[in-house]
Amino acid sequence: MRATISRKSLHRGFNDTVYGMATDIEETTHAVEASAVMGLLPARPRVLALGEPTHGEDALLDLRNELFRQLVEEEGYRTIALESDCMAGLAVDDYVASGTGPGTLDEVMECGFSHGFGASATNRELVRWARAFNEGRPAPDRLRFAGFDGPLEITGAASPRQALTALHRYLSAEVDAGLLPCTAERLDRLLGSDERWTEPAAMTDPARSVGQSDEARELRLLADDLVALLDAQTPHLSAATSREAWDRARLYGRTSVGLLRYHHWMADTSPSRMTRLIGLRDQMMAGNLLAAAERGRVLVHAHNSHLQRDMSTMRMWDQPLLEWWSAGAIVGAHLGEQYAFLATALGTIRHQGVDTPPPDTVEGLLYALPEDRYVVDAARLAAVLGDARPAPRESPWFGYAALAPAHLAGLDGLVFLKDVPKSRR
Repeated sequence: MRATISRKSLHRGFNDTVYGMATDIEETTHAVEASAVMGLLPARPRVLALGEPTHGEDALLDLRNELFRQLVEEEGYRTIALESDCMAGLAVDDYVASGTGPGTLDEVMECGFSHGFGASATNRELVRWARAFNEGRPAPDRLRFAGFDGPLEITGAASPRQALTALHRYLSAEVDAGLLPCTAERLDRLLGSDERWTEPAAMTDPARSVGQSDEARELRLLADDLVALLDAQTPHLSAATSREAWDRARLYGRTSVGLLRYHHWMADTSPSRMTRLIGLRDQMMAGNLLAAAERGRVLVHAHNSHLQRDMSTMRMWDQPLLEWWSAGAIVGAHLGEQYAFLATALGTIRHQGVDTPPPDTVEGLLYALPEDRYVVDAARLAAVLGDARPAPRESPWFGYAALAPAHLAGLDGLVFLKDVPKSRR
């Protein structure tokens, strides 16, 4: 008769190994402070990313705000980049850095964020603090804001109109008309109505996408020509306008090309369609982060899956498991040790059905410690565990992505929060 091995029996060896290790594990932890974060790193990185395993929880955003304020004030970071629409984020940057753009904080929160993030009181407090931080500071020392996501939602993508016409308008004002590949009127005719591009059914039905229409194919060529012209005219444009205006034009170019590429593959019918789309999104994110890093040191906040160095995975609808390289993996490949990533893991989110973690998981080991939150030396924790292998935690709620134990040794650090109360709304 075949023996049946229970999970309890399977992990008895692991539990025996870590029994009595509580002191060693606790010694891998530190207070949640900027100094503790920097103490884990060999040098101050150009891009320092803090991940979260779920969206929309005030406790996580409060912790982010606290850490980011310290890192701005004590370590000289001068850009905060969030997982939000890069085009919409320009309004927030104007409000924070120069006091221009929409006149009130209410208007900025309404128009400056995607994914519903503008409704967060904690995001609002971050924007309010950033503007106050900049008061009286010279322009080179001001804190900047960036959305680094594309103009994308999980259910679709924006029209390329805003980015493409902004790029054309910038070039039209500064270069000879004969160098432009098309007129503004031609762009307008090819773009057509924005509703064609934002058709909700296109995400699940490629036949409803206009991304491989004749007009879209021509727009991809024109966008490529406009970006090439922007690059070729860099010496003139950066002097005739400003570095700031030229940087924004580059953002318009990246976004135009990225959106048209994304729409093209929305119309694809191959089995690789969704894998390609989610990879393209992170590629756009990576381009925006690398551009922000050219300006100075950047603090980043987004889902762990967009920032980790290991291959990211996700299940969506009835699709097979999706695997892709995240924005963080791409940026890390470019910057090496100038990119650092701290993942966040949680004990409980009881209002979402995520209860006390099993003791044989990484979250369970940390949950057994006395304090409510920690910065963890992830590499040292992996060394303490040695050959012991924590079990992967199974989350009962799709909205929480548990920490993959295999990723532990590759993290620059880990932030652990024991209990997440229901958000203040």
